[in-house]
Amino acid sequence: MAKPIVAIVGRPNVGKSTLFNRLIKERLAIVEDRPGVTRDRLYSECEWLGHSFLLVDTGGIKVATQDPLESQTSRQAEMAVKEADLIVFIVDGRQGLTMQDHDVANLLRQAKKPVILVVNKVEGNPDLIYDFYALGLGDPLAVSAEHGLNTGDLLDMIVSHLSEENEEQLDEAVIKVSVVGRPNVGKSSLVNALIGEERVIVSDLPGTTRDAIDIDIKYGEQELLLIDTAGMRRRGKIDDPVERYSVMRALRAVDRCDVALLIIDATEGITEQDQRIAGYILEGGKACVIIFNKWDLISKDNDTMRQFNEEVQDKLSFLPFAPVMYISAKTGQRVAKVFDTVLEVAKGYSQRVPTARLNEVVTEAVAMHEPPSGTGQRVRIFYVSQPQVKPPLFVFHCNRSDIHFSYRRYLENKLREAFGFSGTPIKMIFRGRKDKDN
Repeated sequence: MAKPIVAIVGRPNVGKSTLFNRLIKERLAIVEDRPGVTRDRLYSECEWLGHSFLLVDTGGIKVATQDPLESQTSRQAEMAVKEADLIVFIVDGRQGLTMQDHDVANLLRQAKKPVILVVNKVEGNPDLIYDFYALGLGDPLAVSAEHGLNTGDLLDMIVSHLSEENEEQLDEAVIKVSVVGRPNVGKSSLVNALIGEERVIVSDLPGTTRDAIDIDIKYGEQELLLIDTAGMRRRGKIDDPVERYSVMRALRAVDRCDVALLIIDATEGITEQDQRIAGYILEGGKACVIIFNKWDLISKDNDTMRQFNEEVQDKLSFLPFAPVMYISAKTGQRVAKVFDTVLEVAKGYSQRVPTARLNEVVTEAVAMHEPPSGTGQRVRIFYVSQPQVKPPLFVFHCNRSDIHFSYRRYLENKLREAFGFSGTPIKMIFRGRKDKDN
């Protein structure tokens, strides 16, 4: 399921970045009391009451400005509006209603997106909101981003707008596969090789793919949705505002998918950005296949593949369950095996284990190696259940919940030995008797 996008917009110097930092509980955006500080869009995951969404900070919008920098900043904010599911329109209560506020309001009406009107800087004077009814965007909410006044109410409103009607509906039988990685690693070339046609533009110029492209295909009897994405560079390396927009779409593509194909340039090896992308896949609870592309360009000997496998174990040690493939999208080497691997991984991602068999495996594992007592009280596992799939979640009902991490890893390994789960993360929750009502 793709995370909804919420964009904070408004004219310059109304407190957008201060509100952004307040909502994500992190000082990510630069805050300074002068207009024009925020130029590039920032995005960060925000959580509230069990709901998760991407929050986007934007630069100030100035309609019909002649300044090239202001024009570029406004264009980037307008792209955020285009991409967003919900707009938080922030105005300055101290300064009052301005013609620039009216210009932004007109722009938002043209976008036809739901809007929450927020009047900032109203510390001690909530009556400042009434002039802003003239914008015709509904009831304004008075907040103070600096002091946190009513920001919880704002988050409540955001979550209430991001209802199930915003969630993408897609046949559960369709396997959604995102092709992700850094720029110029061969993502689009692989997509074209998989579908057997030039459906996606391929170029040696990084950043050719600007948007996430959905392609419906069928492999045997299985329907798949293949999602080609823009290359994800480090935030500090992104200068083009259009590329920032593309990266946000790529992150959403990961959120939407069941299986992420992490494409790595074999000629460059695993970079820090590859590790960051892999971390985002893991945090999202997605199944994963690690694919080294451009294998035809590697000089090989009997030790080459072992060296690459060791690099995976070293730099992507947090994805020990992900199968590793070595392919060449250009020559077609091993490309035919990619879909078979995807199907295997997707099977594990959606696998539900019979409760009786699950408890047999865990009972045998405990008999072979009992949990460490720690404080002296013996740990007892009464039974195990699997309440969800995608990814598989197992709940261990115990007399205590403080199970040592090494024993958790032991149990995970036993589950994988018994049931496979190739390519998919496994979530495990341990509930003690005192946790039952929590």
